Amino acid sequence: MADNKRRFRPISGNVLPRFAGIPTFMRLPHLAPEEAEEVDIGLIGVPWDGGTTNRAGARHGPRQMRDLSTLMRNVHHVTGVRPYELANCADLGDTPVNPVDLEDSLARIQHFFETVHGQGIMPLSAGGDHLVTLPIMRAIAKDRPVGMVHFDAHTDTWDRYFGDYTYTHGTPFRRAIEEGLLDPKRTIQIGIRGGLYTPQDKDWGLEQGIRVIEIEEFFELGPQRVVEEARRVVGEGPTYISFDVDGLDPVYAPGTGTPEIGGFSTHEAQIMLRGLRGLNLVGGDVVEVSPPFDPSGNTALVGVTLMFEILCLLSERVAQQAKN
Repeated sequence: MADNKRRFRPISGNVLPRFAGIPTFMRLPHLAPEEAEEVDIGLIGVPWDGGTTNRAGARHGPRQMRDLSTLMRNVHHVTGVRPYELANCADLGDTPVNPVDLEDSLARIQHFFETVHGQGIMPLSAGGDHLVTLPIMRAIAKDRPVGMVHFDAHTDTWDRYFGDYTYTHGTPFRRAIEEGLLDPKRTIQIGIRGGLYTPQDKDWGLEQGIRVIEIEEFFELGPQRVVEEARRVVGEGPTYISFDVDGLDPVYAPGTGTPEIGGFSTHEAQIMLRGLRGLNLVGGDVVEVSPPFDPSGNTALVGVTLMFEILCLLSERVAQQAKN
């Protein structure tokens, strides 16, 4: 990071107790996008769940994740990465949304991320339901498709819902592939499970070339070999990380709209994320944290801890780009 930049730091718990102050992601400074010309990584909330088909509530995720992020600290305890030394990070607030108009919300979210992307800021986002990843990709992948490491119980490559609805939290990656934003041959989906409506529900993504690791294969391979496969699939091209908390077993993340039993653990998730160090990352998100289904706040804590894991990866990528 260039020395002439202002340096942004979290507020230390040794200066202001972590239960005090206005919550921001990781206790970082809050800046409007137009004030963020010196920011390398922008932490952004997308408080919208208009694509949800059953249990709504993920619109409240970013606010609770900010609150629980006060429990994060400065140094990764395993890798030793100090993200705030490697990159200038700030909370860029929430995207504008329209709670009663789906397509207007998609446009508003896309415009926000276009502004961020246009300033050279790498986005790390908190949803919101999984449809929010589509307008993010429309903003950051319109010049060239990205690969993706996708953690989820569901592939989110369905076509439509109730016959006419092409935009739901079950369709973002089908739309992203159709729009040329996501390269299916550089996409891997990890943790897929749960019942299907028809035997053909799996077919479309596989036909496009997506590498799907269902949960049974995950447990057969183990997290280390799954990471090796992920690195093989995405290669050296630009890659996005999308983490739906329902990929975790609901004992670890009950506060989500579409829980599926039999998932991986939080520690296995951390192992896999840490195994993605050095990839050509362009952004990431953690989605589907739904506080109304978890009054304890534990799911939000899980979500924001995974955000910190991704933040460490992105900060290393920023530092590597600065060297080059």
